[in-house]
Amino acid sequence: MLNEAAKKTMLRKIPHGLYVCGVKDGEDVNGFTASWVMQSSFEPPMVVTCIKNDSTSHAMAKASSVFSLSILEDNQKQIAQNFFKPLRRTGNKFEDIEFYLGEETGCPIIKDSLGYVECKVVGTVEQGDHTVFVGEVIGAGEHREGKPLLLEDTGWNYGG
Repeated sequence: MLNEAAKKTMLRKIPHGLYVCGVKDGEDVNGFTASWVMQSSFEPPMVVTCIKNDSTSHAMAKASSVFSLSILEDNQKQIAQNFFKPLRRTGNKFEDIEFYLGEETGCPIIKDSLGYVECKVVGTVEQGDHTVFVGEVIGAGEHREGKPLLLEDTGWNYGG
């Protein structure tokens, strides 16, 4: 039998960075704080991210087959917090955040982030309450040096 308390504790011990995943559908853009992200291939370069199935961002990534990941710095907890809010309740999450559209995907990229990758979706795995999006990295840029923001540094719990 599964020990629910142990499962929750152990899954929360898996380290995660915090990123803003930018998505688009036509002219509409959105972003959300992503923590389930990892590199998945060297050649071609690929990353995976997971997007909640019932979210606006999921529908946008599925429709456009592209996404971006802005890598946040260890002092940018407030930006991560801003993008945790559902679009349906908050409206434009980019209202007070400077961003630009990526050259390769047209997805939003946080100007004040450490840097970014832009990806085209090359596969999906639809299981559970999130979909795994496999993205081939087709663009990247570095804004500056710095340490990335980690979930454990925020005091927040997500997952488990």
